[in-house]
Amino acid sequence: MRKTISPSTISPSRIDRRRFCKAITITAMSSGGLLRGLPAGPTKSDAYRLVAQTDRERILKAGALYLTQKPVTITSFRSDRSPGGVHDFFSQADYFWPNPKDPTGPYINRDGQSNPDNFNEHRKAMIALSIQMPALTSAWLLTGERRYGESACNHLRAWFISPETRMNPNLEFSQGVHGVSTGRSYGIIDTLHLVEVACAAGLIAAKFLRKEEMTALMGWFRDYLQWMKTSDKGQKERDALNNHAMCWALQAAEFARLIGDGETRSQVRRQYTDILLPNQLGADGSFPKELARTKPYSYSIFNFDVMASLCQSLKGVGQDLPTFKLSDGRGLCKAAEFLYPYLKDKSTWPYRKDVEHFDSLPVRSPGLLFAGLACEKPEYLSLWKIEDPDPTDREIIRNYPVRQPLLWV
Repeated sequence: MRKTISPSTISPSRIDRRRFCKAITITAMSSGGLLRGLPAGPTKSDAYRLVAQTDRERILKAGALYLTQKPVTITSFRSDRSPGGVHDFFSQADYFWPNPKDPTGPYINRDGQSNPDNFNEHRKAMIALSIQMPALTSAWLLTGERRYGESACNHLRAWFISPETRMNPNLEFSQGVHGVSTGRSYGIIDTLHLVEVACAAGLIAAKFLRKEEMTALMGWFRDYLQWMKTSDKGQKERDALNNHAMCWALQAAEFARLIGDGETRSQVRRQYTDILLPNQLGADGSFPKELARTKPYSYSIFNFDVMASLCQSLKGVGQDLPTFKLSDGRGLCKAAEFLYPYLKDKSTWPYRKDVEHFDSLPVRSPGLLFAGLACEKPEYLSLWKIEDPDPTDREIIRNYPVRQPLLWV
């Protein structure tokens, strides 16, 4: 089980420690005691028990559904707009539209407004993978039933191992713009949906894949991480000034965890402490670059969730990142302090409303869970429990990479 914050690891000098531990215990037992069938003892942390208690019914319902569905990869969907081959992931930039003054010419930008005519089938397939495979893995964790594990690993075989259906380990043709580019650095955010797949694979793959399959799986993620780190697109995305860099870092951290690349994980940790946190988080805990967008509410939540997930991913790499803060106090706890009131009551949001999908938010924020545990805030955990964990708005789903927190605690 992954190392995680639990009451036993919080410094006894914190005056609220006992109160916080009691709150976690009450929350975990509030639905009628500890989980039936969940192994007790030191191998299961209090955080794990909290998530398992909250999500057990949801996970098992999803697991039963996804047992009946076969993996579908990008090779099932062809587009005559794609400059690549059948194994190459292809997507189009969301906010680019035909120019009314030049309908057949290069597309123009309309920030925050998604073009419904875009080719999105590869994205949809990857999102389906990111929903189904981690849910099956969570069901296996809860029950130990082999059928869930086998089904989860069938997705890994289809996407990363089988020569007939696997995806090529790069994003050369992601978020292209008609008449401008066949692919852009921004497209690397599309594989944010592989983060939880990699997280799940690290828990389950070695138990169900053959040796040669494991070699192929690790090779795929090693090759993709290398492309992210060395290609022009990858380096440009790493050095972006907004949520794209945070998303690059989360991907690199989890892919490196899966393949055992400690050097990359240390590099990403330094990127977070020395670059991302100082340059993206404002003194008040907001993300000024996200507030300047046409969808400031959704982008603020999105970057907070990715930031919190990155801190959770890198636990155990140097100083504990969920509780790390700069000399001026900026850190995950500060970001959570800023956003929590607006997750609790959206009507108090003091900035402009998003141009699209404002009414579909908020949904369950993994950042609230991770920050609630790290910052000793039971009120965050209480709100996390009652938020919607399964949004149906496609745009919200596209920006919602962590759906199975059981895998992270």
